[in-house]
Formats: sequence, C-alpha cells, structure tokens
Amino acid sequence: MSEDSTGDARRDRWRSHRAARRAEFVDAAMRALAEHGPDVGMDHIAAEAGVTKPVLYRHFADKADLFVALGQRGTEILFDRLIPAMNNEEAPVPRIRKSLDAFFSTVEEHPNLYRVLVRRSFAKATVEQDIVAEDKELIANALAALLGDYLRALDMDSGGAEPWGHGIVGMVQNVSEWWLERRTMTRDAVVEYLTQIIWSAIDGFTRANGIVLDPNKPLEVNKVVKLRADDAS
Repeated sequence: MSEDSTGDARRDRWRSHRAARRAEFVDAAMRALAEHGPDVGMDHIAAEAGVTKPVLYRHFADKADLFVALGQRGTEILFDRLIPAMNNEEAPVPRIRKSLDAFFSTVEEHPNLYRVLVRRSFAKATVEQDIVAEDKELIANALAALLGDYLRALDMDSGGAEPWGHGIVGMVQNVSEWWLERRTMTRDAVVEYLTQIIWSAIDGFTRANGIVLDPNKPLEVNKVVKLRADDAS
C-alpha cells in the first residue's frame, strides 16, 4: 500500500481524480496568465478550463489557494531546471553560468507567473503567502551550505558562507525583476554579466587566501545541492 493510500479504494480514486482536476485547472491558469497577463481574473481561468467559476471553487478554497497551487507549479518548474544545473560536475564558471541560465530561462518563459508571485496579487486579491521569498530562502540556504562545503574542502574559513549565499540569491532575484521589466539586454547577456560578477567575487576571495582556482577546470571535490527530499544527497 502506498503512503498516499487510505485503504479505501473508492476514496482513493476520488482523491486521485480531484488531484488530477486541480492539476488541470492549474494548467488552465498558467495558460490564462500567459494570455491575459498578471491581472488575469477567475473568469479568464474558468473560460480557459472550459468550466464555470463555481466548478473552479469546488477544487480551490479561494483565490489564495489557487495562487499557492500556481506557486507550487512554478517552484517545480524552477527546481527541475536549477538542481541539475547547480549539481553539474563541471568547472566553476560553466556551473555558475548554467545555474543562472536555468533561473533566467524560467523567468523568461513564465514572466506573468513570476510577476504574480512577486507581487503577491492574484485575480484582484492580495495574497498573504510569499512563495518567492520561501523559494529564495530555500535556495540561499542550500547555496550557503554548498559554499561552506567548498570552503572547508579548501581549508578556508567557512564563516562567511551564509551571508555570501544569501547575497548571491538576493542579487540574482533583484536583477531578474529589473531585467523582466526593462529587457535592455538579452538573457544570455545578463547571465554572462552575473556569471562574471559572481566568479570575480569567488576568485578574489580565494586569491586573497593564497588559493588560485582555474575557472574552467572542474574541482577535485564535487559538492551537490539538495533542495528537496527526493534530491540526491
């Protein structure tokens, strides 16, 4: 028996059906967001799903519930790209570049979802839960742990890993919000600028401690990021 099973076959089938319907409505909400922008309404989503608003509300307690479901979908899309990029056994600079590109490609492909989640406003309602901040904290803590592992492997002081990890994530998020609204450069260009900024900080810090790293040569030890329970440790 699976962990999700209640032991009641009929109840399990009904629960599975409701979960599938919720997923279909989240898909419809994603499409409606792409078409109508961050000011999308529940009428737009219902029309896209081919149902009435009362049917929608049978599967979501309120607008905030649908907002959270959209946020969970966005997190899933982001982490499915970001985790493999961050855990790629490559040289430092290519690894940084691929991680940044994974993030910015998600923002570029789902701009209205990102805007909605950042604004915490959905279908003319303000939402209390801050999913972007939650993801930011999770990624920053994981990055801090990764940096700490590498610093210790290089026999360096790891005390600054936490502010360093949070600083990088904060910078990337702020730049992504600026880039999404301004678009004064291509995704490749903004990714490259950030790659060089981040690598310059790492290179400067290690050199100050007497260690010179080759930006295009894999490190002897490979550390991985774990953002979810099912990620490889």
